[in-house]
Amino acid sequence: MTIDDAILTKGVKALDGVAENEGGDVAVIRVTGAWVGLLSDWLDREGIEARSLRAALARWASEENVPVPVWRQMLVEARALVPNRVAPELAIGSGVSPGHVGVLGYLVLAADTLGEAMLAYQRYETLFYGTRLAEVELLGREAEIRWPPAEQELGQQADGVAIAALVTFLRRQLDESPPPSGISFMGSVSDAAAETYEAFFDCPIRWQDSHVRVRFPVEYLAIPMPRRDPALRAVLDRQAQALLRALPASSAVERQLQQVLLRLLAEGEPTLVRAADAMHMSARTLQRKLGSHGLSWQQWLDRSREQLARQYLDDVSLSLTDVALLLGFSEQSAFTRAFRRWTGCSPGRVRRAGAGALRPDSP
Repeated sequence: MTIDDAILTKGVKALDGVAENEGGDVAVIRVTGAWVGLLSDWLDREGIEARSLRAALARWASEENVPVPVWRQMLVEARALVPNRVAPELAIGSGVSPGHVGVLGYLVLAADTLGEAMLAYQRYETLFYGTRLAEVELLGREAEIRWPPAEQELGQQADGVAIAALVTFLRRQLDESPPPSGISFMGSVSDAAAETYEAFFDCPIRWQDSHVRVRFPVEYLAIPMPRRDPALRAVLDRQAQALLRALPASSAVERQLQQVLLRLLAEGEPTLVRAADAMHMSARTLQRKLGSHGLSWQQWLDRSREQLARQYLDDVSLSLTDVALLLGFSEQSAFTRAFRRWTGCSPGRVRRAGAGALRPDSP
C-alpha cells in the first residue's frame, strides 16, 4: 500500500479546513515535517532501504504541515516492512530528539520543573499539531495530561509513537526518570503488543479509553528539568541576548524580570501586576525600577517583544502564527499590528527581506 492521490487529496482538504477556521474552535490537526524524521531515523537504525517510503518522507520533511492521513499511511507502510515485529511504533517514538518536535521541544525543556514542562507543552502544542488539544488536570495525588478525541484521529500507531516519544523525551532529561503511574489509549492492540507496551512504559496501560492519557504522581511535578541539551542552551542564549538588547546595562533585578517575562509570554498574560507578583514586589515598585531606565512597563514589553520577534523571524521553521504565540499574542493579526507599530514594517515583509532589514512599508 502506498500514499496515493486519494490520501493526499483528503489531507490537503483537511489542511484547507484548518486555514479557513484558524482561530476558531474546529480541532482539525496535522503534524510537522520535522516529526516525520522520526520515521526516517528509524529506517536508518533498522537498515531498511524502503525507497518508496523514503521518497514520501523526503517529500514531506520540509513541509510545515503534514496531513494526518498522510502520516497514518506512512506508519502503515513502515509497519508492513517489519511484519513480525511487535509494536514497532514504540521503537519509532523512542528515537525522538528535540529536533523532531522543533521549538516545542526546546520550550518544554526550558521549563524549570516537570510540572511547568507539562503546562508549556499544553500552551505550545499548537506549534506541533496546529491546534490545542492537551488538557492538564490534578486528580487527587496524580497529575494527568490527556488528549480528547479530535475530528481527525491519529490512530493507535500514531498515538503509540507520540506517547513513546513524550515519555522517552522526559527520560533522557531526568536522572533516574520515574515511570508514569498510568497510560491510556483510545485504541487497542494484540495481547503480545499490550505486554510490549507495559514493558516499554513500565506502568499499567488501559485500552479503549475515552482519551489518550499520561498520569504522574503529583510529587513528580516538582522534579527539576536539567536543561542538558546543547541546542536548547543555544535557544535560551539567543532569548537572553534579545532581552538584553531590550534593556541593556541590566542589574540582577532586571535579569530576573527578563526570565519572568519569558514565562508570562508563555502563559499569554504579560501584565505588570503578574510580573510584580512573580518577583514578590508591588506593581508600583516594579514600575519605578523600569522608570530608572526611562521606560514604562508597556514600553519595555514592546521593546522586549520586538527583539524576540526579530530572533524568531530569523527561524524560517516558525510560521508567523507560531511567532505570535511565542510572543504571547492570541492571534497573528494582533502580532502583525504590534510589529508594524514597533518597526513600521510588517513581519512578513521583514522575513522576506531578512530580519535584519527593517525599513518602513511603502504607503
